[in-house]
Amino acid sequence: MLAPSASFAQNAGLPAAQEITPKGDLPAVPRDQSLVLAWGVAGGTSIGTTNPWVLPGYTHQEGNNLLFEPLMYYGIFKGEYIPWLADSMEYTSPDFTSLEIKLNKDAKWSDGKPVTSKDVVYTFEGQMQRETLPYHAHFNQFVDSVTAKDDLTVEVKFKQPAPRFKFEVLTEKFDTGLPIVPAEWMSAQEDPTRAVGLDQMPHSGPYSVVAWNANQKILDLRPDWWGVKAGRSAEPAVKRVVIVNILNQPIDSVAQRLVNNEFDSSVDMRAQIIANILEQNKDIQSWTGAESPYGYLDWWPNSLWMNTELAPYNDVRVRKAISLAVDRERINEVLYDGAKIATIYPFPLYPNLQKFADSEAVKAEEAKYEPGKFDQEESAKLMTEAGFTKNSDGLWEKDGKTLDATIQAFETIHGDIAPILAEMLRQAGFDSNVNFGTDAFQNMVDGKAGLYLFGHGASLYDPFEALNLFHGKYSGTIGSAAGNNRFSRYKNPEFDALLDEISPLGSEDPKFQEGAAKALGIYWRDVIDVPVIQWLHRIPYNNHYWKNWPSSTNLAGGSNGAFWAHTGLPIVTALQPAGAK
Repeated sequence: MLAPSASFAQNAGLPAAQEITPKGDLPAVPRDQSLVLAWGVAGGTSIGTTNPWVLPGYTHQEGNNLLFEPLMYYGIFKGEYIPWLADSMEYTSPDFTSLEIKLNKDAKWSDGKPVTSKDVVYTFEGQMQRETLPYHAHFNQFVDSVTAKDDLTVEVKFKQPAPRFKFEVLTEKFDTGLPIVPAEWMSAQEDPTRAVGLDQMPHSGPYSVVAWNANQKILDLRPDWWGVKAGRSAEPAVKRVVIVNILNQPIDSVAQRLVNNEFDSSVDMRAQIIANILEQNKDIQSWTGAESPYGYLDWWPNSLWMNTELAPYNDVRVRKAISLAVDRERINEVLYDGAKIATIYPFPLYPNLQKFADSEAVKAEEAKYEPGKFDQEESAKLMTEAGFTKNSDGLWEKDGKTLDATIQAFETIHGDIAPILAEMLRQAGFDSNVNFGTDAFQNMVDGKAGLYLFGHGASLYDPFEALNLFHGKYSGTIGSAAGNNRFSRYKNPEFDALLDEISPLGSEDPKFQEGAAKALGIYWRDVIDVPVIQWLHRIPYNNHYWKNWPSSTNLAGGSNGAFWAHTGLPIVTALQPAGAK
């Protein structure tokens, strides 16, 4: 039930929990002014940690996205930047080696002090200097200097062309992007990467944490939030946000509480459960109303990954044989009522990526390698060529051992798709079952034998970041840990050279498009992983107390509809009372 990017966090070095308790009785807030959200606490979260630089410990996904704001958001379904702390953010050289940021003059921290270029410079220089921060590698690779030209203007100069830096690093969308932190408070701390923040750290967002323990987190609206004066938002109608920890609660109990109007929204759910909720309470909608597939396209397309350095998964014939055993049309029929959710791509088909996928160059690579083909006979032929024979149980075996095709997965989010994939693989002769155990993620990290059902959190606008997941510089050797989205440990100089060649080019450059298509062809040719499904967020939205939820017919700013994503702030501040008391 946890969101993919948060649910598998590791908690080594996690700060001790520090509850935030009200200094007196909290003021009463009527139910029709309170937003109650059902969420599960991530494994890498520490209660009381509100400082984005404390990692592990901090996550934006449990209400901290209502505290800290970016320079800009991105509305993925409209393909538009949404100015926020910054009024503008533009490259000032045609080769993408300089960029200028203009801040909004009304932006202020919760202590009343203005957000200035000093805060932006401090935020950026911190990423450059501190290895624990999430964009340290990006800043080290690309940024040459950051200069405050005046109180509201920042100039960034790059060491090399950085055409994706504005979007990938400086803009918040889904679970990526950089929040701006307060320079004065941070620089006063003995170590700003260990000062957890609590309710003391200034923030620019519209809400403040007033209580936080293992059961719930409560945030109240700041009436002096700068966003209203600046025209970023109308006065928020939600005066209090209550985030209820539903981790370890049965999903049926969570669903019933939604039906009972106790919750206004929750984590995303599997199709059958959300269909039942919609049937029982007509006030509740999904992204697609009351109709299947109930969800919007998330940025996390799932594949069956393998450790390509480990035998027998280092044999491309074995990887191709596994891909040929996956019947994607059957997946669409069984799980999605015929909707085309199964995929052959490692990136989500948002508008610009759909355009790339439909290009002649990509279609030619697809025709050459047939990545979506289902053919058990061809699969068997490849396994035979790789030296496998079927044993008396009809399973592929070599040197007295069956090929381990155990699928490492997560029951709360893969409970529908993983068993179907395992059955398809068994029918093709692979010794497959599903491991939903607590060791599943660690097995992926460690590169253990088997298959890993996991997503690609990377590309949103062009395919580069998804393809770059497989650059050889990220290939961890056997015995070392692999980070999220690096599980394949793939290394190929031909592929690396292509990526290095197109990296400095803008997304619309014909040479970029040509090179990216060739790289995608190598991804399919070498079956780096086996793409299975686009990921859907099937989130229930309850209109009993609140309306104006995002949907396929109410795109608003065009951002995705998860309240826990970086873009949750615009969703919460746009809600309107529905009339119930």
